[in-house]
Amino acid sequence: MSEAFDPSHVDLETADPRDIVCYLALGQNEYNGRLGARISALFVILITSAAATFFPVIAARVRWVRINIYVYLFARYFGAGVIIATAFIHLLDPAYGAIGPDTCVGMTGHWADYSWVPAIVLTSVMFVFLLDFGAERYVDFKYGFAHAHANVESVVTAGATGHQPSLTHNQLHSGDQDENFHNAIAAAQSHTDAPSSNKDSGKVDIEKHSVNTEEAIERSYKQQIAAFLILEFGVIFHSVIIGLNLGTAGEEFSTLYPVIVFHQAFEGLGIGARMSAIPFPKRLSWFPWFLCLAYGLTTPISLAIGLGLRTTYNGESFTAHVVSGTLDAISAGILIYTGLVELLARDFLFNPDLTRNSKRLTFMVVCVFLGAAVMALLGKWA
Repeated sequence: MSEAFDPSHVDLETADPRDIVCYLALGQNEYNGRLGARISALFVILITSAAATFFPVIAARVRWVRINIYVYLFARYFGAGVIIATAFIHLLDPAYGAIGPDTCVGMTGHWADYSWVPAIVLTSVMFVFLLDFGAERYVDFKYGFAHAHANVESVVTAGATGHQPSLTHNQLHSGDQDENFHNAIAAAQSHTDAPSSNKDSGKVDIEKHSVNTEEAIERSYKQQIAAFLILEFGVIFHSVIIGLNLGTAGEEFSTLYPVIVFHQAFEGLGIGARMSAIPFPKRLSWFPWFLCLAYGLTTPISLAIGLGLRTTYNGESFTAHVVSGTLDAISAGILIYTGLVELLARDFLFNPDLTRNSKRLTFMVVCVFLGAAVMALLGKWA
């Protein structure tokens, strides 16, 4: 904002629009107390977001947990809708509001030379595509193929032979999971986690099957993990900004508190649901639990940082807008690619193992739309 600008005497015919916009965007620290409520938010968000993230992973990987298939599918596909709505409503729109062409940042210096929000989103989308494509090519190069299309029924009905089948990427996203299918996932993981034994040296076929199963798990893991990690990092970037803003919010804290609790729980459900379909090899059996915990801790930690800065942090400053707008645009690109390609196109349109059960398929689609609608509604407040 120009030093010569006098907000009490503005001639709209001659004034620089940037000076007017930047003056209207000026903000200050809005912290207004209620420290106890903010500290309680730290623990409430930690518990709800962690529980929502762990739930789909536990349901798919812990053998003694028994849940109805429709509960699991609800978590999976409601979470998918949440991720898609988060990309557009909670990331893309705030990015435009922070560094878009009509903002103080967007009208200042080189930020005014180009519409940077779509450029950052495009760069993010193409970068995620390259990583996803690279993972596919690596799997194809190392194992000879990137996608296997085995019969789902053979996976669901297996068990009588004592051999746990290799679960392909498409089967894990088919919607044909039932209790037996979850048992197959959990048993395959238990098998990889179990210590090796040579006491049945005569069972060569079982040993060969064990090698094949472990190789299939390794192949599927490498095929999916890169895109998932980028998805989680994108959501974590967003969660950091949310925590800082909640810790320093003013009068709107009363509204933001419950909305962000639901917001983070729904995002956690989406993260956990996506992770539940990734088979982790033996050496990384701890990794899904670590990733769940990492998401659950991100917002509480950033909220604690916000509380530490509660009397000095200004979320409306020029620098804060640059940082939050850039991170939101990066995260929006990540979630747009993941939501539309990984969650919708790959699971519904290009999956040869997609369930042929019309009732179940309808339920899955309704869950996607419901998740998107609920998360879009939350965008009215946060």
